[in-house]
Amino acid sequence: MRQFSHVMEKELKDYFVTPIAYIVITIFLIVTGWFFFSTFFLYNQANLRSFFTLLPLIFSFVVPAIAMRLFAEELSRGSYELLRTMPLTFSDIILGKFLAGLLMTAALLVPTIAYPISIAFLGQLDWGPVVGGYFGALLLGGAFTAIGLFSSAITHNQIVAFIVGAAICFTLTLISKMLYFFPESVLDILQYLGADFHFSNISKGIIDSRDLIYFFSVIVVALYGTYLVLLQKK
Repeated sequence: MRQFSHVMEKELKDYFVTPIAYIVITIFLIVTGWFFFSTFFLYNQANLRSFFTLLPLIFSFVVPAIAMRLFAEELSRGSYELLRTMPLTFSDIILGKFLAGLLMTAALLVPTIAYPISIAFLGQLDWGPVVGGYFGALLLGGAFTAIGLFSSAITHNQIVAFIVGAAICFTLTLISKMLYFFPESVLDILQYLGADFHFSNISKGIIDSRDLIYFFSVIVVALYGTYLVLLQKK
């Protein structure tokens, strides 16, 4: 337990001693704040529906940007070999980096709690979907972080890692919105593969085991893929 926590602490320090964390958080808040408040005053409804509707699309690019450096930076600098000389297993390294990326993603969401608090003062807010939305956001962030971690492990270039991670996350986000391009026989399968479909259910305050299984499955598959990639670099 303590071994992966050292990796996690090291990665979190690397985020916050450099401008990366502050730049990403600032951009995220500007984009979400602009779209949220512009639509909020337009529709004059006391809910966070517009915020949670846009979140998967925004996460498709922001989360891979957070995760792109986790392995690619060390692989390009050659410090990964030094990391492997330490008393750490592949599981320690992967789990520590994954949790660091997930906590960084969670840090993005903390300032946005001001949105529902502001709405609560202006109207009657139903807190059920709000709690469900943030819970779903953490699951979505975990899935995209794991995908970003996998993308970062397959290349030495952070830009390539970002492009690959963003492409996968963007595809999972849009696939449930493009079902009319596919034959009816595969619609159920494609809909289940869509991250936006499962996130949308949870953000409505509906906690279904199928949605939980989906997100945990994506996390496990992506982390296992990362493990296999690292075995090849051993």
